[in-house]
Amino acid sequence: MTNQVIEAICSRRSIRKYSDRSVETDKLVTVLEAGTYAPTGHNRQDPIIVAVRNSGIIKTLSRLNAGIMGTDSDPYYGAKVIILVFVPKVEDNPNAVQDGSLVLGNMMLAAHSLGLASCWINREKQMFSTPEGKLLQERLGVDPAYEGLGALSLGYPLKPNPKPLERKKDYYRIID
Repeated sequence: MTNQVIEAICSRRSIRKYSDRSVETDKLVTVLEAGTYAPTGHNRQDPIIVAVRNSGIIKTLSRLNAGIMGTDSDPYYGAKVIILVFVPKVEDNPNAVQDGSLVLGNMMLAAHSLGLASCWINREKQMFSTPEGKLLQERLGVDPAYEGLGALSLGYPLKPNPKPLERKKDYYRIID
């Protein structure tokens, strides 16, 4: 059984090499809107989504993230857009991590369906916990009661998606 949604799910890959082509605003807005349609516990719609195209801020994000990783490489792989997702602290919303994760997943599938590439990037929680990260979070207009959950590098892929790896045996089970 196939349809467009299943095809997008099965063909999407995390991409770590981007072209220099800029992401059109209408496509970026479509990706962001898709994130807002992710289910959230009790329909609280708590996650905050911030898309960054400003090259100076992207450089700062890259430096902070690389510092957490202990490297000086670009953890966002040269993407033209970084999408950050912030969520309330778990003590304020026990569904925060799940809600934000679904937002990121929706945006990854939407990006792929539009011919864009993405990769989920970690370490945003640690980044925005640092003094410099807290200042940046404030500059981005995000309530300090929120914490970074994850990010997407977003752009046009440098080359076609690789073939999927073989799925492991016993990945799922049906119990009748």
